Amino acid sequence: MTSRRFAQSLRSELDALAQHAMLRQLRTVEHRKGASIELEGRAVLDFSSNDYLGLATDPRLAARARAAFATPHVGATASRSLGGNHAPHDQLEAALAALKGTEAALLFSTGFAANTGILPALAGRDDVIYSDALNHASIVDGCRLARATTRIVAHCDLSALEQQLSADEGKYRRSLIVVEGVFSMDGDLYPLAELVPLAERFDAAILLDDAHATGVLGPNGRGSAEHWGVEGAIDVTVGTLGKAFGTSGAFVAGSETLRTHLLNRARSFIFSTGTPPSLCSVTLEALAIAASEPDRRTRLFEAARHLRNGLARLGLMPATDGPGHIVPIVLGDPARTMAIGRALFERGYLVGAIRPPSVPTGGSRLRITVSAAHTEGDIDGLLAALAETLRSSG
Repeated sequence: MTSRRFAQSLRSELDALAQHAMLRQLRTVEHRKGASIELEGRAVLDFSSNDYLGLATDPRLAARARAAFATPHVGATASRSLGGNHAPHDQLEAALAALKGTEAALLFSTGFAANTGILPALAGRDDVIYSDALNHASIVDGCRLARATTRIVAHCDLSALEQQLSADEGKYRRSLIVVEGVFSMDGDLYPLAELVPLAERFDAAILLDDAHATGVLGPNGRGSAEHWGVEGAIDVTVGTLGKAFGTSGAFVAGSETLRTHLLNRARSFIFSTGTPPSLCSVTLEALAIAASEPDRRTRLFEAARHLRNGLARLGLMPATDGPGHIVPIVLGDPARTMAIGRALFERGYLVGAIRPPSVPTGGSRLRITVSAAHTEGDIDGLLAALAETLRSSG
């Protein structure tokens, strides 16, 4: 760096993060097969990933990838509005719209890009957004970029939401309620069956971030709306492809009007090179496998129940109830959380050790995620290691 003051300022910030056990560093996975990975030269079981259906290392996806990358259409070459639109994009968007039961879908490069592009495209200075207090950082940033009036609503508090909707009635051009179907750090579900009639009463649109429910919840894995029986009542649904489907990217599903509006107004779509069409082909294979093998969802929730039952026997009640595949154990102190995470790693288990800003101050936790790839033996081993680690840590 040419500026000494600039470099010293950055180092000072990093030192402060390290002092408070907040400094993040990357670790490289050398090998992955199902729930087993090799990390830092150690073989461990992964309870930190979002590979809920165990598809990320499915050999059929690898075979589809080899075939797709053997074609001349590896990369999109441009934004999709400037010559970068290919048949696999259209095919994948049609498949995603069918999955969500909507008229249309539109691909984005990541979930973060989706939310930070969609929210400013749908709301502006004349509008109001009602955002759940525990919404993902991408939603928080999307709300800031929108420059709309943003009301932060207490987590899953429908009474508080109703009061704010009532107080604002008639004051704004558009009203948009933004929630997650399954909250990424707590694993709890937003009660959509109660939200929908409330939104209808105040003529407010609903944006549902269904990243952690798509492919998982509902009798057919279509997500939170199917789980709650409110399909067709959600205006905007955001989903990701790098979690249950094991590939990469994100999408928004809704009406054809919504798709056309975002295609013209969402800056993170307009000014980004299109998703590689080769990757779209791989994701189409993942969607087909998930649809034809519903037992993956069955195994996932059996694993989640086994884990939660085991934690209850240890007296470690998760922060939230439910059958969910995200199981948080709140410890509070970031240094202790990181130390326990490291101790579990040394015993052969990789668990998400989560600190601020991913969670609020005082909310540092172990975020355990289960997968269809986990066996009961894997979970029993984790429970034993967790009990031993917590005992030794005091």
